[in-house]
Amino acid sequence: MSIRHALLALLSEGPKYGLQLREEFEARTGEVWPLNVGQVYTTLQRLERDGLVESDGAGEDGPQKGFRITQDGADELAQWLRTPPDLASPPRDELVMKVLVAVRVPGTDVAEVIQAHRRYLVQLMQQWTRIKEEEAESDLGLALVVDAELFRLDAVIRWLDAADGRIKRAGTEPALPAPAALPRLRRRVGVQRGAAQLPDGKAEVSRG
Repeated sequence: MSIRHALLALLSEGPKYGLQLREEFEARTGEVWPLNVGQVYTTLQRLERDGLVESDGAGEDGPQKGFRITQDGADELAQWLRTPPDLASPPRDELVMKVLVAVRVPGTDVAEVIQAHRRYLVQLMQQWTRIKEEEAESDLGLALVVDAELFRLDAVIRWLDAADGRIKRAGTEPALPAPAALPRLRRRVGVQRGAAQLPDGKAEVSRG
């Protein structure tokens, strides 16, 4: 998560104080990602150093020191909003790693390992669903966060189910020799990151 750009987004609405930025950040994100005042002022100092925000003066940081976004900051924010995150290669997901390791550890019941994690994920989904029903409908930021988390957990559960089925099928099929070398996953992905500018001013993701 980019605190840097989140603060720029809040400042795009108008000048704000550091404490106000922290409070609004937590409110806009459904209070899911707590942010301390030290993080806010450290980030604001770097933004000011980079010419993306301006402050009321050279005084010490404090609750009465105001900040405002510059034109360079607005341009930086617009570019960030339209640039996809780097998803070209899989992240180092601990759950994926555990399943990969479990397959290789002698005597391990891989199906039991998968089901243990699946039960935990289902419980998490139930907790997030309760939050959605009880709190999220009146809070747009929280509703968006909860939806994203429910979709993410659902995708992980689907992967576990698919992995369970694939591993069981592999156990009943003759083993195939491993290839001498596997091409890097990143080289297989042909989509380039970055936002291309259309004639009407709208951004479009450029593709290779």
